[in-house]
Amino acid sequence: MDTPIPRPVFRAPLRMRVGAAYFSLRRYLLWYMRRLPFAGRTTGALPYVIAAHATPLIRKLKDVDMILQTNKITNLKLAAAKLDGLTLRPGEVFSYWRAIGKPSRRKGYLPGMILINGGVAAGTGGGLCQMSNLIYWMALHTPLTVLERHRHGYDVFPDADRTQPFGSGATCYYNYGDLMLRNDTELTFRLHVEVTETELAGQWQADGPLSCRYEVYEREHIMRPEYWGGYTRRNKLYRKKFDPGGALLADEFITENHAIMMYAPLLEG
Repeated sequence: MDTPIPRPVFRAPLRMRVGAAYFSLRRYLLWYMRRLPFAGRTTGALPYVIAAHATPLIRKLKDVDMILQTNKITNLKLAAAKLDGLTLRPGEVFSYWRAIGKPSRRKGYLPGMILINGGVAAGTGGGLCQMSNLIYWMALHTPLTVLERHRHGYDVFPDADRTQPFGSGATCYYNYGDLMLRNDTELTFRLHVEVTETELAGQWQADGPLSCRYEVYEREHIMRPEYWGGYTRRNKLYRKKFDPGGALLADEFITENHAIMMYAPLLEG
């Protein structure tokens, strides 16, 4: 946590395109050459709700065109249609982008808000990070194993009615910035996601009950100046595991987050 974060590097567009093509090819090889047992979709809910959460569709964000948030709702509905019902049997793997596919205009995706180099821009399929954030947060309250998750490198907006610890989401960018989970239990898990009038809501369901419950919290949260003049925000996420009677079974380290802040840490009233 004490290691300085270097000044952000803004790469040339050509280098970014070449790099994206390289990592995208590697991801396709992972999906189709390793023949992992990926999850498939089923119908019908499973009887036990293991984790549930919902997040508002519209937020008040300074200097962000509201049409990008409106378009995001369309994008989330299209993604939810691909993700709802994905079922992880024992040993199977969930891949966010493999399930959704490439968000394109041909499929109906609209320009939504994306974050790039610490700023806000419009991009086809923008806003789908809200879905990956939701799925990851719920997964932390289950025994599913997180194989791949990417933290946000920039903290773009000040906290507004935050209900989760900083850094508890999962950024996504097609196709190599994926969210991947594996079911290492004997239970079968099913993902349910839906877009309501006001919220993106989800559940991880299972065919049997858990013998424990989870509580995610943060430690060592700090905002601090860096040697190059900017500010960074850091924390560590942990997870407590309790038995049905409330006794603490384990206190597990999850991940460490650090992000470059794109706003002043001390705001005026």
